[in-house]
Amino acid sequence: MDMIHPLLDKEKQFQAKRYEKEKRLLGLASMVLSLVILLGFYFSGLSAWLANLQIGNSIIWTFLLYVLLFQMILVFFGLPLSYYSNYIHEHKWNFSNHTVKSWLWEQVKGFLVGLILMLILLGLLFWIMAVYPQSWWWIAGLAFAFVSIVLATIFPVVILPIFNKYTPVENKELTDALERILSEGGLRSSGFFKEDMSRQTKKENAFLAGLGKTRRVVLGDNLMENMSVPEIESIIAHEVGHYKNRHIWKNLIIGTLEGVAGFFILNLAMRSIFSQFLSSTSWNLTLFPVFVVLAGGISAFIFSSFGHALSRYFEKKADRYALENIQDKKAFMTAMAGLADRNLSNAYPEWWVKLLYYSHPPVGERLAMAENYKREKNSGSYLMAK
Repeated sequence: MDMIHPLLDKEKQFQAKRYEKEKRLLGLASMVLSLVILLGFYFSGLSAWLANLQIGNSIIWTFLLYVLLFQMILVFFGLPLSYYSNYIHEHKWNFSNHTVKSWLWEQVKGFLVGLILMLILLGLLFWIMAVYPQSWWWIAGLAFAFVSIVLATIFPVVILPIFNKYTPVENKELTDALERILSEGGLRSSGFFKEDMSRQTKKENAFLAGLGKTRRVVLGDNLMENMSVPEIESIIAHEVGHYKNRHIWKNLIIGTLEGVAGFFILNLAMRSIFSQFLSSTSWNLTLFPVFVVLAGGISAFIFSSFGHALSRYFEKKADRYALENIQDKKAFMTAMAGLADRNLSNAYPEWWVKLLYYSHPPVGERLAMAENYKREKNSGSYLMAK
């Protein structure tokens, strides 16, 4: 990292490399721990014991108890590492604003929300497996695509308010600028909201959430404090670029195809390893931990790199749209550099790190692209003047 963009802070970028490496190692540790817990849950016989409990006259009660205890065990044994990774480590780098009490309360809320979603999704999956054992894989793929649309629609109005408070943005200069950039992209928003993100972290974020009437612009209060109006406008212009380029629907179609393909591969693998698979809901519950392990492996080794590469391509298109539709091109660059330094995002990762982990182009590439765009525009203006 001898040569970095002049808008970036060299010392901050050295810190970003260390922070990223530590987070990556913690992420790997979390994956290994999850694998140990899942395999332990299966090979200990606990999964089979729970799946074959006779509670009442319906498998539904067995299913409910199984999912509850499964989720509790995952959270309980994963809690120490999660506490170190998300509380101690984030405090070490001066990011976390949590107290132990507030962090634990967030975990409780996350557990309850995750439990409800897991009951819904797994209930749907096991029902499809029971009713359509031969064709469950493509039916489940399509059904989960529909569920993802529903979740994306209700996300900003039902799920997000559980964790944060959202208040209307009162800065008229800012809302007028954002209204203009949305309007130019053919979008309408149900409102502009400030998220009290600073309760949890010093990191910054902004995004468009929801679909249709639930679509809203969400700005973290940390970001609003540290960025100018033109910089925030450039961030939201990038998000509008995703909508303008139909990335949301393209991702949905691609995700659906990946889901169907993933379930198909999973179906072949489970059938070849376990002859009991799909023979009954009790057996499907018993084999569920192995099902999760194989699903994670298929996702990581077959679809992950392709998904990241496609996402980086979409992000470049959204960056290009932002630069084409904001007046202050420099604001895009200062916004990107500021986020990288303040969030300790590594602007120049190794190629393999980018390949395996980055869903967005590294900030160094985004700044270089913006510089090239400025040169193209300046060159074009010069030729027109000639």
